[in-house]
Amino acid sequence: MSRILYKYIDIVGAKCMLGNQKLQFTNASQLNDPFDCHPKLLDYSNVPKRKLQGGIPEDWWMMKEENDALNLRNETWLCSLSKVNDSILMWAHYCYNHKGICIGLDLDKVMESVPPMFGTIHIKPLVLDVQYKSIIERPDGYCDTIDLFYYQWQTKAKEWEYEQEVRLVIPRPSFMYAALTPAQAKHPKETWDWREIRRYMPLKPECFDSIYFGVNTDEAEKEWIIKYARKMNPQIKLFQMKVDDNAFKLQPEAIKPLNSDLSHD
Repeated sequence: MSRILYKYIDIVGAKCMLGNQKLQFTNASQLNDPFDCHPKLLDYSNVPKRKLQGGIPEDWWMMKEENDALNLRNETWLCSLSKVNDSILMWAHYCYNHKGICIGLDLDKVMESVPPMFGTIHIKPLVLDVQYKSIIERPDGYCDTIDLFYYQWQTKAKEWEYEQEVRLVIPRPSFMYAALTPAQAKHPKETWDWREIRRYMPLKPECFDSIYFGVNTDEAEKEWIIKYARKMNPQIKLFQMKVDDNAFKLQPEAIKPLNSDLSHD
């Protein structure tokens, strides 16, 4: 059975994503949570004695390891998806008060769409379920019993647990897939911080499994997206989110195909 993951997005971003058929990856240092992938998630204060035998001081090792962890953060791009499509908070935060949409992506087909040389270390993005912690439980940065890279990439505060996030992580993606966002392109800088430049992975039409329209999505925008989506992928499933009359919940209602939706104007 295919695993469907969801991208909550505003209308402008949605039209870019669908129109260009690309998935955006953002540098780990540019995310909305300042703790994301932070080098201080790991503890480098317990320098093993074997590293001190060559006469290199303890402070040097601590600084070196933390700098490596910082570089890992700066050289990693990721795409945040969710396991759920009905989170009221995410509809409010990422879809601008339920005015955007939520796009369902078939993970298997997404991974089949990864182009050659998208990543310079890993060919395909790593798929990591985010692990939520009540406190910063800092593992020993010299420990060899856990994958410290994965810990740094997938650990978030418990407060974010409602997002049920799954991350596609690509360290050192190729510059072949770098591009400015439309908003960035309107405000050119003399020198862009390379971490601000997104990476865009092309997707095949069949990657787009479904689209969910917000309670407050503009009808004209909704009509445009429906027409475009059905031309792009005739098998795509479309839903309108509705307010549940008996609970603080959102319920998807299937949008039936109409002849007008399949027109080619």
